[in-house]
Amino acid sequence: MFHIVLVEPEIPPNTGNVARLCAGTGCELHLIRPLGFSIDDKQLKRAGLDYWHLVKVHVHDSWAAFIETHRQANLFFLSTKGKKAYHEFHFRPGDFLVFGKETKGLPEAILNEWPERVTRIPLAADARSLNLSNAVAVVVFEGLRQNGFAGLL
Repeated sequence: MFHIVLVEPEIPPNTGNVARLCAGTGCELHLIRPLGFSIDDKQLKRAGLDYWHLVKVHVHDSWAAFIETHRQANLFFLSTKGKKAYHEFHFRPGDFLVFGKETKGLPEAILNEWPERVTRIPLAADARSLNLSNAVAVVVFEGLRQNGFAGLL
């Protein structure tokens, strides 16, 4: 369905929750190093439960290595700095949904390269952001809704 890209994720349970979401929705997971944990981390495995065998995981050594392979992909970047809300974009199967690290989000250099592709989740004025795994779920399920939940029961 979609490709979920986590750029330098820091918190194992968030990545584990996203992996479980990928398992349940048919999305592929891309992790961009450096990671704030080991792939063998107990908390990561626990959060993903016994779904890891259902997830196609790609680990990339850096953003540069990822983009070298996927520059032609249809990329969407989630950031509190986005001008348009996520529901204003049309997501298609095969799109890449890119999320930044929990403490800093996506680097300015990435956001500045694709400003027309940066989107946000609307929040109350005083709220900084959602939890990473919650943000991924919100956007993935909007994309699934837009595509009639194709392939899901």
